[in-house]
Amino acid sequence: MAQAWKCAGLRWSAQGPELMWDGGRRSPLARGRRVAFGVEEGGVRECAGARGHACPRRVVVPGRSAGGRCEECARLDRAHSVAADRVADDPRPYRVYLAWFGPGLVKVGITAVERGSVRLLEQGAICFSWLGSGPLMAARRTEELLRAALRVPDRIPYTEKRAVRAVLPATLEERAAETGEVYRRAVELPGWPESLERAPFRPVDHVGAFGLAGAPTAVGEVGELVAGGAVSGELVAAAGPDLHLATEDGVIVLDTRLMRGWRLVPAGAAAPDPLRLDDPGAPRRPSRPAFPVRHFKAAGADGPRQDGLF
Repeated sequence: MAQAWKCAGLRWSAQGPELMWDGGRRSPLARGRRVAFGVEEGGVRECAGARGHACPRRVVVPGRSAGGRCEECARLDRAHSVAADRVADDPRPYRVYLAWFGPGLVKVGITAVERGSVRLLEQGAICFSWLGSGPLMAARRTEELLRAALRVPDRIPYTEKRAVRAVLPATLEERAAETGEVYRRAVELPGWPESLERAPFRPVDHVGAFGLAGAPTAVGEVGELVAGGAVSGELVAAAGPDLHLATEDGVIVLDTRLMRGWRLVPAGAAAPDPLRLDDPGAPRRPSRPAFPVRHFKAAGADGPRQDGLF
């Protein structure tokens, strides 16, 4: 029987995305390779824990939970999160950014300067630009200024991000247009913190990094992983936590956050890696996902829009 591995989620770096496993093993993900794995028969999904520590009660969590944590661990993880606005004494410098995920979807956020643009890759931002940098609380006040004055949100659900990837404009100029308009309005606002150093508008595009240029349009997304199920497909793109896999039913999006806490086994022949990653030149035989799949609406059919941005 193949060894089972417990998934710890996906991580982005300058080299690209890689899946993480308990114990420190990593599986780099390269486009064009086949990704194949299954969930143990009779297995359950255990809480992923918090702040690098295992859940002390090993609570079983629902398959549809993107966080993959029990209430107690989720509360602990959130309590130490800068995103939760509960950390006020962090001495590190922070950047404020504007991120664009598709037509009508612009958000404001902050990230530590030392992390570079990794936070934007993790969120699946198609295009972004820095607004400025400074102390944490100055960055926080700037973020709140944009939310209050321009009604720019600080969160956008992943379901909305996925739904608009099929209708991305073809050029960088078009993809940067909405971000540029929000930037122009933002710098005209009074009340910016004096300690925040403003940055010029310089859009950074991630379509190439994600592999979305010319990639087939996704037709649906995996709703949850289930015991005994499996998936196998060619990796055609990766954006944020999402893997776009070409299967027998078309391109399906797999949110890797749904993998956290499951014990996974390589599909097919035994392999020394938690995933079976075939070379690009290996024979391909698309398969049908054995997990529940939700199909997307046709492009433009009541797609998500960000009402009242201005």
